Amino acid sequence: MPAVKAANPRTIFAPEDWSAITRVSPWQGIFQIVHAWSVVALAAFGTAWAWEQSWMAGLVATPIALAILGGRQLGLSILMHDGAHGLLHPNRQVNNWLGQWPSGAATGSDLHAYRAYHLTHHKFTQQPEDPDLSLSKPFPTTRASLWRKVMRDLTGQTFFKQRSHQFAAALRGLQAMLTNEASEADGKRDTSAGRAFNLQSRSGIDAPVANIEGAKTTARTVGRFLFVQLILLAVSLTFWGWLPFLLWIAALATTFQLFLRIRNIAEHACTTTGSDDPFTHARTTYAGLIERSTVAPYWVNYHSEHHLFMGVPCYNLPRAHALLGKGGYHAKMTIEPNYWSVLRRVTAIPTA
Repeated sequence: MPAVKAANPRTIFAPEDWSAITRVSPWQGIFQIVHAWSVVALAAFGTAWAWEQSWMAGLVATPIALAILGGRQLGLSILMHDGAHGLLHPNRQVNNWLGQWPSGAATGSDLHAYRAYHLTHHKFTQQPEDPDLSLSKPFPTTRASLWRKVMRDLTGQTFFKQRSHQFAAALRGLQAMLTNEASEADGKRDTSAGRAFNLQSRSGIDAPVANIEGAKTTARTVGRFLFVQLILLAVSLTFWGWLPFLLWIAALATTFQLFLRIRNIAEHACTTTGSDDPFTHARTTYAGLIERSTVAPYWVNYHSEHHLFMGVPCYNLPRAHALLGKGGYHAKMTIEPNYWSVLRRVTAIPTA
């Protein structure tokens, strides 16, 4: 099918407004990454301190910390996503480093593989060629079905399944690098690892890496992921023992998976598929403090605005939303008042 119809910002925004909301700040992206890691440190070390005070304080603090940590892990993935669009920093090299190392590597994502595959999602949003269509295609579903997925996330089953596939592909890639094994794709930018093993999106997570170069890309991605985990372990042991690091890993295996799922559902599930109207391809969901701390960090809830104008940095999406409202465009958009409303909408099928 042809690419989806794009919105024309020149017919929607005044030139000065468009210039303002598309301006990429040299410091905002860095600030967001520092903010994410600062919250991670406060949650992890604060909970370790709570356990030292009493077991009751520790029991209260631990689930709160897991929610906060999972939210910031999702936040780091969102910031990597902004880097894939070149929106973390106006300097391309700085942007790519920020998206690859302090944000993407922390959760096991590769910026470059993700960028190529994700731009295909934008080009063919909600059409058969959309690599993310599998995220929205199963909906609406039953509450029982969604609840089973939630339990798999919170018990670590989703994490184990994803990481086992990712690590198996990485071992294959490492073997190929050690033996200098080559493929026809070597020397080219391979996107199969972006589709198959990028944890920013679930699409194709169980698919095999298409070729040796894809396996090598996955090996390098896992290498960066493990390197960051070693740094976090060293910091944890230096300042407060094992517990802060264990909390980080526990969140990565549980709450991060759940929040990622909910965020993916909210973005496109039960929106119009294959429509020519660019205002119908994604959903914006209003988010309160708790939602912004968990399932909607760094303004990712303004997803309709992001698809309409993917050159707008995440910190300018609220302003884009306000300008669209001022212009009378909200009526054309898919907007939900909160994430509970989204979940009710996507579980509209009665349980048998």
